[in-house]
Amino acid sequence: MTPEFLITTLIVVALPGTGVLYTLAAGLTRGARASVAAAAGCTLGIVPHVAASVLGLAALMHTSALAFQTLKYLGVIYLFYMAWQMWRDTGGLAIAAQQTAAPLRPMRIAGAGILINLLNPKLTLFFLAFMPQFVDPGAADATAQMLTLAGVFMALTFIVFVLYGLLAAQARDHVIARPKVLRAVRCSFASAFALMGLRLALAER
Repeated sequence: MTPEFLITTLIVVALPGTGVLYTLAAGLTRGARASVAAAAGCTLGIVPHVAASVLGLAALMHTSALAFQTLKYLGVIYLFYMAWQMWRDTGGLAIAAQQTAAPLRPMRIAGAGILINLLNPKLTLFFLAFMPQFVDPGAADATAQMLTLAGVFMALTFIVFVLYGLLAAQARDHVIARPKVLRAVRCSFASAFALMGLRLALAER
């Protein structure tokens, strides 16, 4: 494992995307425990993409317009659904106005995170293009090398996302105590989810 891989991975993971946005929203709306569940869900959502890349299924998706478009538009629909839920302040990312509000089950929060990454076909193609750069194709253990790199990528994803979420959770009390700020945060996250859905809809293979 090279320093270049670690540095590149940290840059990729830290860049704002749907997973980061969801984890931040979970931290702000539901607190620290929810942010950890969101980070875990987003990390688990990477597993199918890694498996697809290692098994060579990403090449099939790259050549099959139908497979790519089907998965892409499922992801678009889900992101727009998340935007609508946040705009209406309902569902898993509803901002609890009181500390005594019923907590949302961590499995439900994690499940949404899994779906967000699972329904993004660009991740499969990303791993297909990213991982082989750091693997010796002639090595007998090339598959094992890719799995090791994928494991490190996922571990760093979880760590960085948890840090994002915990920082957001620290600001939660300040947000829910100010109705105007709360509305602005809700509208901002709703708009961000909608824009990411639009960006995914316009994405090409």
